[in-house]
Order: sequence, then structure tokens, then C-alpha cells
Amino acid sequence: MGAEALAFGVAFTSKGAQSEDCHTMKNIKPFFEKPRFTLYHADCLDVLGQLPENSVDMVFADPPYFLSSGTFTCQNGRMVPVKKADWDLSKGMEADFEFQRAWIGAVRRVLKPEGTLWVSGTYHSIYQCGMAIQLAGFKILNDISWFKPNASPNLSCRYFTASHETLIWAVKDPKAKHKFNYHEMRDGNWPRDKWKKPHTQMRSVWWIDTPRPMEKTFGKHPTQKPIDLLQRIVLASTDRNDLILDPFAGSSTTGLAAYYYDRKYVGIDTDEQYLELSKKRFENLASIMKRREVYDQASSEEQQVAQVRELPDMYELYSDEDGPGRKKRAAVSTERKGQ
Repeated sequence: MGAEALAFGVAFTSKGAQSEDCHTMKNIKPFFEKPRFTLYHADCLDVLGQLPENSVDMVFADPPYFLSSGTFTCQNGRMVPVKKADWDLSKGMEADFEFQRAWIGAVRRVLKPEGTLWVSGTYHSIYQCGMAIQLAGFKILNDISWFKPNASPNLSCRYFTASHETLIWAVKDPKAKHKFNYHEMRDGNWPRDKWKKPHTQMRSVWWIDTPRPMEKTFGKHPTQKPIDLLQRIVLASTDRNDLILDPFAGSSTTGLAAYYYDRKYVGIDTDEQYLELSKKRFENLASIMKRREVYDQASSEEQQVAQVRELPDMYELYSDEDGPGRKKRAAVSTERKGQ
């Protein structure tokens, strides 16, 4: 769409409703744009300040944890320094808190009244975020403990091993009816969560592994989230065609989940390196989905020849990118192109 690209690939009125009139970003062009998937290389406050009020359905944010402190951790069996990047260095408690208040306030303006905010963090940051969320006028709906069974060990042997992160889920307007897909959570397919029993209510402690090597094929972000985590969040709190925004996009796991489940996505990040990684991950996923579409449209005879098993969720589709299923789907695609 070029310089006149519509925000999020859709049009808005000044009040956020979809319209034939376009709402363009002043002086901020998309870094990358495809239908339902847009990335901006900018400070999130600059982008959020230009977006229409009450226009976003859900925000997932994984802000800096400010835990880079010169200490050490274990990574792949090796001792490495705890420094994610300069953006993860604390500027002091008051400055860190004002940073959280600023972006949370900007996010609240663009969320719809019934829109929800998810924030992920560790004890280094999540309590400041929780206070800022409440001061901004949100209503906290749940706090989720994401248990990481394969977390790194504690090298000092002077603390409990940090094996979870906390997620806060909050709604903008306490009086609004927020979106929660209860039956999807209760009856959905969650085979890798060892604590989720079939057809029982989804609880607030989730057993989810950290990202597998397959999810880092094109590179990695130091705080990359697993596909399983964002799949669950997207399915729990949004519907098809909803608009999801991530102000700290990183490698855009949020965007992959949004795109796969037919939502619209806007990701913002200040680091071009990770936006390039996001672009590669998106193009790879789009290619996999296209092959799946070709297979689904094939005749039953072609499908029987390919013998491609049905994939239950995004994790299985994504992790199958270099497996036998890919080769079989590609064979069906090639054969059909030749007809």
C-alpha cells in the first residue's frame, strides 16, 4: 500500500470505527505490511499517539523486564551474563515506573472499552506494571502463572529456581463486557499442558515449555515467547477479524498467532534486527499456511496419496515446517500446478 498505507491495513474514522476514509500515520511508514500483518519500526508511544481512540480489540505486551544487572544465568548449559540489551537496563525505580505508566496509558487510549490488555513479566517488572494498570483505570481480570518446566537452573544456589512468569489480564472499562471464549478454553485441545484436564475449566496456572529450537529457526529474541502461550491468549480473548496490537513486538510471536487464527496484527519495535526476524518468521508461516490450503483444496485421492495427518493447532503446523508433512504437502501443490 506504500506511503498511503492504512493503519493496520483497515480504514478508520477518527472515532475508531471502520470506514471508507483512511487513517494514515504521519511520518511513520510501515516497516513491513501484508494483509492482516503490519510492522512499525518506531517507539511505541509515537505510533500509539497517532492511532484512533477505541480502535484496538486486544493488546499483548512484553515490556522490558529491567533485569539486566551484570549477574549470570545458565543458557544451553553455559554460564552467560544477564544482559539482554541496553533497553533492558534499569534506569532506577522511579524512571522504570514512569516508563510503564506512559505506555500503559497510551495503550488504554487506543483500546476499545471492552478491549483487554495482557502484560507478561517477572518480579523485576510485573508489580510495577500491575500498579500502573490499576492507576490507569483498568480492571484486572486475572493474573496467570506461566510455569516453565524447562526453565534454566539457578547457578548461585542461593535462591529458588525461577521457573514461572506472571501475566496480568485486564479490561479497559470495568463496566464493559470483556471477551472471554470460555468454551474454547474449557474444551479446546491443549495436549502439552500437563495440568489441563479435558473438558474442565481452564485454570490460572499454565504448563507451557519455553520456545523450542524450531521456533528459533531464523534467529531468536532474548525474551521470545513460545507459540503455545500466544496461541492460548489469542484464542481466549479475541475473535476472528479482531485487531491485536503488540507495542514491544520482538520476533512477533503475537503476530504469528494472530495471523494464523485470522486476526489482524500490528507490531511495533525499536530494533530493526528483530523486525527483520519478524518478517522472516511471518513469510515462513504464510508459506506453510499456503501449502496447507493447497492440500485442503486437493481432491480426496490426492490427499490420500499425500497422507498428511490433520494438525490440531498452530504449534503442530508451525513445528512441522521442515518435517515430512511439509514435503508431502509440497508434492500435492507441485502436482496440482502442473495440471
